Amino acid sequence: MSKRTVLLILGLAGFVVMADNWVVSPILPAISANLNVDPVRAGITITAYMIPFGVFQLIFGPLADRYGKRQVISMAMLVFTVATGLCALAFSLTDLVLYRALTGAFAASVMPVSLALIADIFPMAERQSAIGTFMGISFLGQGLSMAIGGSIAYFVSWRGVFGAYAVLAVISTILLFTTGKQIPSSKNPQSEMLAPYGRLLGQTASLSTYLVVLFEGIFIVGSFSYLGAYISAIYRYNYLTIGLIMTGFGLAAVIAGRLSGKLAAAFGRKVVLLAGLVAAALADIVIYVAGAHLVGLLVGVCLLGLGFMLAHSSLLTIATEFAAKARGTAMSLVAFGFMGGGGVGTAIGGHLIKTLGYAAFFRSFGIALLLLAAVAWFAVRTAAAVVQRKPEALSTI
Repeated sequence: MSKRTVLLILGLAGFVVMADNWVVSPILPAISANLNVDPVRAGITITAYMIPFGVFQLIFGPLADRYGKRQVISMAMLVFTVATGLCALAFSLTDLVLYRALTGAFAASVMPVSLALIADIFPMAERQSAIGTFMGISFLGQGLSMAIGGSIAYFVSWRGVFGAYAVLAVISTILLFTTGKQIPSSKNPQSEMLAPYGRLLGQTASLSTYLVVLFEGIFIVGSFSYLGAYISAIYRYNYLTIGLIMTGFGLAAVIAGRLSGKLAAAFGRKVVLLAGLVAAALADIVIYVAGAHLVGLLVGVCLLGLGFMLAHSSLLTIATEFAAKARGTAMSLVAFGFMGGGGVGTAIGGHLIKTLGYAAFFRSFGIALLLLAAVAWFAVRTAAAVVQRKPEALSTI
């Protein structure tokens, strides 16, 4: 099987999962009206998804190391597909909450385990480009999710949204169980479940990188979380138009993913990381200064997608070398830190917006990203130096 085919199969799974991750927000009013519950109460469906999605990140990594990465992704996508289909058939809020919780739990495996599998297959010289491509395809799903969800909910119903995603998930699952069986996937029956986490966090080089990932999630995911609400507040556009604008994030991420490996080879991974964080900072500042003008808004949205992918693909590539014998575990910790940081950043951002407004929110997060870029330059330089000088120091964790 060609490496390109591997990326396409894993990328489709990532696309579906990331699209599903964000789909409830634009269709929440439709869900609340159909199930005859208050929109605030219906918001528990988001919480029901996100909590197991975060917790199970830490469980699937060790399972993948022990039983095989491709095998774990395939089984998880099978359950994810069934749970997504059940969401379309839910006739009470309780049913929907249970099905979303099940969906979130098994969606948690796809991103970190796919990244670990890519790291196993692609040599270091090709790895950042492969990771960038995979992440770009996956986050295109996130960028398109509001447009997809809003348009289907508008023209059909909110149930049609989950039905459409279930069909996409069926295609992805079939590919994993047929053509995908050729993807090489090693097993390590002696792999420990939790001990590698302690060793990864006990090493200064790896810990510093995970902390950068955490704060990257706080400020970049936090910024992205309120883009739709900001556009709605400023422009009063409908969900379909908002989703189309936010697609710029996903398209820019795809382009950056394709370029990240070449840029890292030409200028070095630390430079690409710095450029990504600075671009994300500029995105927030552009939105703060010129977001009320459509051109300024579009530039800011695209810069955020570009900056995110350049920074995150660099951090992911560095992290793949921390535990060659337990990459699933190492990448699960990255995903947990990033998504956990995103949750924290969303909460902080919500408080800032409520008390000081959108302008203060984007200004503050833009400045914070510039500070993070300065800190990351030194923190990740240490980690990269350790990996280059003594790769066995971290790869044997």
